[in-house]
Amino acid sequence: MTTDPRRFIPKMDVILQYPAVQAAHERVAPYRVRAVIDAVLDDVRSASLAPSQIEEELAARLEDVRPYSLSPVINATGVIVHTNLGRAPLPPAAVDALVAAASYTDVEMDLDSGLRSRNRGRAATEAVLAACPGAEDALVVNNGASALLLATAALAPGKEVIISRGELIEIGAGFRLPELIESTATRLREVGATNRTHLADYERALGEKTGAILKVHPSNFLISGFTSSVSVAQLRQLTDLPLIADIGSGLLTPDEVLPDEPSASEALRNGADVVLFSGDKLLGGPQAGVLVGTKEAIAACKKHPLARAVRIDKLRLNALEAAISTSTNAVHEALHISAERQKERTARIAAAVGADVVEHDGRVGGGGAPEVPLPGWAVALPEDLARPLRLGATPVVARVSQGHCLVDVRCVPESQDAELIAAIQAVM
Repeated sequence: MTTDPRRFIPKMDVILQYPAVQAAHERVAPYRVRAVIDAVLDDVRSASLAPSQIEEELAARLEDVRPYSLSPVINATGVIVHTNLGRAPLPPAAVDALVAAASYTDVEMDLDSGLRSRNRGRAATEAVLAACPGAEDALVVNNGASALLLATAALAPGKEVIISRGELIEIGAGFRLPELIESTATRLREVGATNRTHLADYERALGEKTGAILKVHPSNFLISGFTSSVSVAQLRQLTDLPLIADIGSGLLTPDEVLPDEPSASEALRNGADVVLFSGDKLLGGPQAGVLVGTKEAIAACKKHPLARAVRIDKLRLNALEAAISTSTNAVHEALHISAERQKERTARIAAAVGADVVEHDGRVGGGGAPEVPLPGWAVALPEDLARPLRLGATPVVARVSQGHCLVDVRCVPESQDAELIAAIQAVM
């Protein structure tokens, strides 16, 4: 008779004394260590691992166990604000700001008097105001959806908000802005048609129940052909009611690379009372919802009870201030990358891995400048290398298109070129 190898599995008390297990307990919670132990013992019980290999296997697996799960990846898709990859990468100054705010801070403390301060987040809003001409005041909340919810609830409480049918947007994961707004006591009054809305449509909808007009930039899609829409400036001439402009992507001032992308300063100059946008798109900061506008409109938003519910945390407040206050960020650099330098880097990587260089258009992504091409170049690899690249020691996310795995360096810091070459060579 053969002896069942499972009889040689050490007792748990013995396993817990292994040096690798002891070291892991100092880094992560006990349940994470126990999960690895259980997985190794399951392999032994299924006979895919010998009992004599338990200690060695545990040491190998526990070496990679961390108290968090998100891993950095190389974004080689050419999409700058890639929602699936966390949108905007933070500049070094913003990373330092996160660390600085991780401990006890003076976020709501006046260190001079020792009393509670009413200026929570003031430094971040002042940075926004300095960078956004025309804004009288600002408020930073949890995200873009929170900003829209708060603005409509505060400026049109219990009333109707007029919106064009061509701006009833659904964003990622089936999330619909109209449903968000109507989750409060605010109701939408839809006007116009999907492709054409006129000033007269808004004029006919105005009445005693009207609380505000909402202008939403359809940043995730384009409607072309037989179309018409009404501008912020035209709506301002129509009525003195609160005018809310949701521009989405967070462009503060016009950019020649994106001539059709609305900016916050333009919307304010054209008469918007409040302009809303995200912090983690073209602004290049952390996830946040930013409201800029008149003192009266922002004051109404600050006083509304929802302001507390959508309040942003100290970490992102500090990071947002740093992202705005630094000289540049990864989003700006990727958007304005030198075509010659991009081609040169692409050619060098292609030569190192024995591949071809092809023309490739990047994109802004994240609901900004839809369908606007950003001309550039990419390394063309076989399509079947896309998955191994994603699963490598340094995960590389490339774009699969027309039978190729396309590696675009637009969003890759030049300091990572050698790492990118090594990752490609490892899977070839």
